[in-house]
Amino acid sequence: MPATTTDRLTTHPEEAAARVPLALYMRGHAEDDAEHMRAAFLPTARIESVRGGPLTSWTLDVYCQRFKGQPAPDEAQRRRSIDALDIHGTAASARITLMHGGVTFTDYFVLLKTESGWRIASKTFHADPA
Repeated sequence: MPATTTDRLTTHPEEAAARVPLALYMRGHAEDDAEHMRAAFLPTARIESVRGGPLTSWTLDVYCQRFKGQPAPDEAQRRRSIDALDIHGTAASARITLMHGGVTFTDYFVLLKTESGWRIASKTFHADPA
């Protein structure tokens, strides 16, 4: 998994645990692996964006269909960073930047602490062409 670049986060007792699903998410992208995504997200999660027109709203199952187990040819050059993490009780939000070739994605997450640990409840994102 590529190294995470500069993280600007405040220290919180739950920080390490809340980072686990975010790291799984980044690993899922690096390895193009849906199983990492399934481990990171709640089964009921939604992934939503507006990219070049209408609203796109996916279930986790639809989102996971995008991952085929074939890392991108330029994976070694791709970068991902956790830019923000805000935790309050059993809820948290996070922002991740993914530099994937000619596109930079800004991902926003809502996370929940469940009986089985922290999981991503929803994701929204924006894509900026380079």
